[in-house]
Amino acid sequence: MLWSETLIPTIKETPEAAEIPSHVLMLRAGLIGRASAGAYAYLPLGMRCRRKAVELIRRQMEAAGALEVALPALSPVALWEKTGRDESFGDELIRFSVRRHARKARLALAPAHEEIVAEIVSRLVSSYRQMPLLLYRVGRRFRNRPRPGSGVMGAGEFMAADAYSFDVDGEALERSYRAVYEAYCRVFQRCGLSYLAVEAESPLIGGKPGNEFVVPTPSGEDSILHCVDCGYAANRRRAEIGARDSRPPEGPFEELRRIDTPGCSTVEQVTGLLGCCSRDLIKTLIYLAGGQPIAVLVRGDHEANEAKIRRAAGAERVELAEPGVIREVTGAGVGFSGPVGMKEKIPVFADRDVRYMADAIAGANQSDAHLTGVNYGRDFQVDKFDDLRNALDGDACPRCSSKLSLKKAFAIGRMEKPGTWYSGRLGARFVDGRERTHSIVMGSYRLNVDRMIAGLIETGHDEAGIVWPVALAPYEVLLMPIAAGDEETMTVARRLHDELSAAGVEVLLDDRDVRAGVKFKDADLIGIPLRVVIGSRRLKEGKLEAKWRWDADPQLIDPGDAAETLALWIEDERRSATGYNEWKCRE
Repeated sequence: MLWSETLIPTIKETPEAAEIPSHVLMLRAGLIGRASAGAYAYLPLGMRCRRKAVELIRRQMEAAGALEVALPALSPVALWEKTGRDESFGDELIRFSVRRHARKARLALAPAHEEIVAEIVSRLVSSYRQMPLLLYRVGRRFRNRPRPGSGVMGAGEFMAADAYSFDVDGEALERSYRAVYEAYCRVFQRCGLSYLAVEAESPLIGGKPGNEFVVPTPSGEDSILHCVDCGYAANRRRAEIGARDSRPPEGPFEELRRIDTPGCSTVEQVTGLLGCCSRDLIKTLIYLAGGQPIAVLVRGDHEANEAKIRRAAGAERVELAEPGVIREVTGAGVGFSGPVGMKEKIPVFADRDVRYMADAIAGANQSDAHLTGVNYGRDFQVDKFDDLRNALDGDACPRCSSKLSLKKAFAIGRMEKPGTWYSGRLGARFVDGRERTHSIVMGSYRLNVDRMIAGLIETGHDEAGIVWPVALAPYEVLLMPIAAGDEETMTVARRLHDELSAAGVEVLLDDRDVRAGVKFKDADLIGIPLRVVIGSRRLKEGKLEAKWRWDADPQLIDPGDAAETLALWIEDERRSATGYNEWKCRE
């Protein structure tokens, strides 16, 4: 391919409103173009990368025994109402109405495809003999959640590669889950992506924990906790905390005392008034667990974790109580609840760190008042201590004696075990060998292809531009004749271009008649792995300069057998990615 015959609109300056490296570089290198807020067009270079990513995923999914299907983006809203996900997706679910045969049809653009595929399978699969079944699809998904400044990481329309397994029981589901997990890991490894597989909380009531695949990067929107010693990793919602190293406090304790705190209903306001630290406060939060009020106690400098609270309470759903319920239960408005002397007796759950607090400060269950000298055992009781807060950097690892590190990351994929959540609600059932009817056991697996590409750029760039691995690079070799007007130089360049193309190498020839400096800057910006400089001075010496994007210095090769040499280099890098991976390790 000739540079002059394709569209590569490189940009020198950082585009306005582009905040994270992948967004900046995808725009500057001409991979994408902004269509509107949260919507991007993939340009020729970007399309080549995306197509390679999709084909890599296809190969690995089919090696895992998956069968490709095409699923519609449009679906009736009623389908989402059957599972309740019309409410859980909220405004992210793009709804609209159209007229069909003099009636109004309510439709949605699919943000996911579990409902759609389960509905189809419910009509096609009826016997245990038809399973296990593993289906996958590649196509667009839609969510109304554009995040300005994050590019395709926050786009409302994106390319996804999703898979769905259908099994007879939980044991068979685990086998399907493992097959897809390993396939996804091979995808990431083949394209040189720096990733972590972390434990993730199920978004479904009663769903089993799954995994997320994330790319750790300082610009990430999510938080994960990772132990570098044992490898434990989990997202913020799921991360457990290991043993706390404190001992219960011993007296003597301060006298319990009520103090006025007019208008101070937040931790910041109370600490500002009293001149204390947030870790000295007990936050008392009133939740509804299964519709019944409970009190949850956490230290003032900690954040309550609703997933952990739900598990501790044994409830299918927990949610913060409304102000009216809080006043009815505690006797005070929001911000003045405390564990001492609540108006009603309700179950009290406390994070383990609360046990080790002495002479704490808590709401007095009266408006504009707090208590000081609050101590567990003497002043209040707890029904259950548990791990109820978000993990923090430096907390104990739950698997070993080391510490957790808090990192920012972008999620690029997710694996879940919904079991019979969808099949039970959508009537996907099968008959076993004893003529008994059961709901099909499902697994759900999702990869965001666009985020995968952006994640590769987030972790694979330098100050000059993108550094692509061969596996996903838009082209594998860039030929750069220094003087496009020199006939001898261009003859060598065209011959090498044709020979490499014939050898199956993806090659781009920069035939532009521009300054050498412009060509070098653009070459580094778009990041094609292997650059070959063809200049009249080196040609007189019988040499060409070949340089890997990640190497500091070029190598000299003979023009006569350059095509064969370059093709061998590319084939070796395709197979092993040694050069790229060594560079990533150095970085």
